[in-house]
Amino acid sequence: MKAYPLKFKPIYKRRIWGGQRLQEVFGKDIPAGEKIGESWELADLPEDKSVIANGELAGQTIGSAIEKYPKEIMGDEKFAGPFPLLIKFLDAGDILSVQVHPDKEACQKLGKGEPKTECWYIVSAMDRAVIYKGIKQGVTKEKFAEAIKKGNAAEMLVKVTVREGECHSLPAGTAHSIGAGILIAEIQTPSDTTYRVYDWNRVDADGKKRELHIEEALESIHFGQRGDELMVTRFGRLAECENFKIDKGYQGKGSEVLIRPGEMKVLIIVSGRGTIAGAELEAVEFKAGDTILIPAAYMGTMRFEEATEYLTVTT
Repeated sequence: MKAYPLKFKPIYKRRIWGGQRLQEVFGKDIPAGEKIGESWELADLPEDKSVIANGELAGQTIGSAIEKYPKEIMGDEKFAGPFPLLIKFLDAGDILSVQVHPDKEACQKLGKGEPKTECWYIVSAMDRAVIYKGIKQGVTKEKFAEAIKKGNAAEMLVKVTVREGECHSLPAGTAHSIGAGILIAEIQTPSDTTYRVYDWNRVDADGKKRELHIEEALESIHFGQRGDELMVTRFGRLAECENFKIDKGYQGKGSEVLIRPGEMKVLIIVSGRGTIAGAELEAVEFKAGDTILIPAAYMGTMRFEEATEYLTVTT
């Protein structure tokens, strides 16, 4: 394999809280009139596997490509997968449920699930849009359980007004929700384990309420973790944990950046457009809303045809 930048076919997810902003902002080909809440840009989960959309590996899943070329793609000839990241765009047309993702200890205690730590990069937000993240000081497990019964669980969380360009870190065990009017790039560990505790008394198209997972959530939430102490960043190194690192980049029109081999990286293009070109290979175009995997063996140059903001994710 001659290493080259890999692009993927998005996996769209209908959500009760979704909208049409993925088409409006990024031009994604989502079904008209549908509430599309998530675009899974790069995934390697048992039931959702990203398919490569360009080059000689087109049509193959990311998992099968890594199985054939672990050293070229991941930089490790013994890498056995699965791919260690899950990258999404979220369109919160309406507020999300109050929920939590477990950590390793909670998964072991419950005997199920996969741990998940995530970061939210605010691509755009309506004026006074908010997120909820982490438990307020003094809220115990017992107080939170009582709030769930009373239907005011969200009042137990720290409410934060967000702005475009912020990155919010949410370690596993953080109770959270996303308010309406926010478009997010989500970087996380490869898990889809979510425990809901409150869903604003909504019903789906069939008049049914979504399932709640109160017992699992109460075992998963870190009640000693104050939400107002969770990291918020805007520039440079946005986040760093045991699972991934996120760096924010900005390049002006006409500039170039050399991509050196040695480390697999994922580029999330927030705005702008340009090309990535290497020796003897066809240039790969990128634009706002694209997610591109740069194999560890690849060397080339990013050329920016417009001013571009992008995130670089490494593991």
